[in-house]
Amino acid sequence: MNHHVGEHKARKGLVRIEFDEENGVARHVKITGDFFIHPEETIHELEETLEGHRVEELEVLMDEFFAVRMDVEMPFVNVEDFKIALKKAIKGE
Repeated sequence: MNHHVGEHKARKGLVRIEFDEENGVARHVKITGDFFIHPEETIHELEETLEGHRVEELEVLMDEFFAVRMDVEMPFVNVEDFKIALKKAIKGE
């Protein structure tokens, strides 16, 4: 099992994504950092969305997740910031 961690410094905030990779599948997905998001449970829902999926599918799943959530407020961070942190985690940067 490989452990992946990726951080991205956004304009005003930090997004950190970590997960374990087991046979190409993401496990124990955790998204933390220094950013504001409302509603607060959005991050937990995103973690659950990514959990148990193949690593190469995660970026598309993240896009789809945010595309349907018009009620989410994320001042100073955006979907791209999350995707950059994810890409860094996958690459092991």
